[in-house]
Amino acid sequence: MINNRNIMETINMIDKENLDIRTITMGISLLDCCDSDGKKSRDKIYEKITRLAKNLVKVGEQIETEYGIPIIHKRISVTPISLIAQSSSDTSYVEYAKILDKAAKAVGVNFIGGFSALVQKGYSKGDRILIDSIPEALACTDLVCSSVNIGTSKTGINMDAVAHMGKIIKQTAFLTRESDSIGCAKLVVFANAVDDNPFMAGAFHGVGEAECIINVGVSGPGVVKSALENVRGENFNVLAETIKKTAFKITRAGQLVATEAARRLNVPFGIVDLSLAPTPAVGDSVARILEEMGLEACGCHGTTAALAMLNDAVKKGGIMASSNVGGLSGAFIPVSEDEGMIHAVEIGALNIEKLEAMTCVCSVGLDMIAIPGDTPESTISAIIADEAAIGVINNKTTAVRLIPVYGKGLGDRATFGGLLGEAPIMAVSKFSSIDFINRGGSIPAPIHSFKN
Repeated sequence: MINNRNIMETINMIDKENLDIRTITMGISLLDCCDSDGKKSRDKIYEKITRLAKNLVKVGEQIETEYGIPIIHKRISVTPISLIAQSSSDTSYVEYAKILDKAAKAVGVNFIGGFSALVQKGYSKGDRILIDSIPEALACTDLVCSSVNIGTSKTGINMDAVAHMGKIIKQTAFLTRESDSIGCAKLVVFANAVDDNPFMAGAFHGVGEAECIINVGVSGPGVVKSALENVRGENFNVLAETIKKTAFKITRAGQLVATEAARRLNVPFGIVDLSLAPTPAVGDSVARILEEMGLEACGCHGTTAALAMLNDAVKKGGIMASSNVGGLSGAFIPVSEDEGMIHAVEIGALNIEKLEAMTCVCSVGLDMIAIPGDTPESTISAIIADEAAIGVINNKTTAVRLIPVYGKGLGDRATFGGLLGEAPIMAVSKFSSIDFINRGGSIPAPIHSFKN
């Protein structure tokens, strides 16, 4: 039963603790847009997106006004374009990226994801063309996001694709060098990518999903930190229970928005993603939650344990608050998008090696990390391989979103703007991985993947 205390508590979470719905994401299947003629295929794509998503932004704004819950972004995810475009005879898929960008702008969304390829076990013709098209596609569009899945726990890691993506990231950095290599901020390399992720840049609409669905990503690091401030000095059992109860409240807001948006748009409700997604704003930081648990600075010894407890408690609390939970669900640690993470890097408490350890227990991986522009492509590939190994061995989603900022090095900063924030350039190992990356082939699936 709703009472005055519940109402005031929710108002306080929104006004003072940065509670928001990070995104309403409409997933759209483009499987019926395949055509041997690339122009006809793109016309079908534009027509379908603009028809199904024409009211997405309006509905989001109506819900935001009526319920008083901020909805920061409205987004679209589509079927991986490599699967659609390979029916055509096109030798570049840049025009597909342009039509996605045009459709996204026509309906007024913030981002569109799905310029993607799934190459965990090998390349099809379309996969290779799409990946080679990524640098130019991200350089000539504004709203398009791209992702490539290079490994799964069932198939192992495609090391040819890992090497390929090191080159692609470097090329993307160069082509978008006038904007601090921002193209790389819209490119994610995954292991164990999920089909129903509402968050960018990694969202795509999986082939097993319905024709059109609504997925919602919730946020609220500030709400969790505020709750923990009220239990200072208590033991970890109390901390875990407090996080669970808070995550339940946050997720209920997401469930409300998701079901209402689905009803008004007349499409099925997909999932609520429980993730704590930070922003660059003060008071909206995952790092500050970890410090509230008793750490002097995020990155010191104990950080991985604190993050593991946070991630687990968020899942336990949130899963009881929604009829359908999915996506990535947990805690995000994107450096440039988290004020506390940025501070921890600047004071020397947090480095890329510690971040890698933290990714063993959080929702995703090495996210929004700016590195020197002269970092060798083989080093970038090796970082991808390390992160993929964590995901594949532990049967979890991991990802890499690295930005080798062209023309910048240690001591410099990269500025991306908006939710993407800004970041100090972080050091990577000076020792070479080139002979390791040049081996090629695949790292086989782990023994525990054989479950049949």
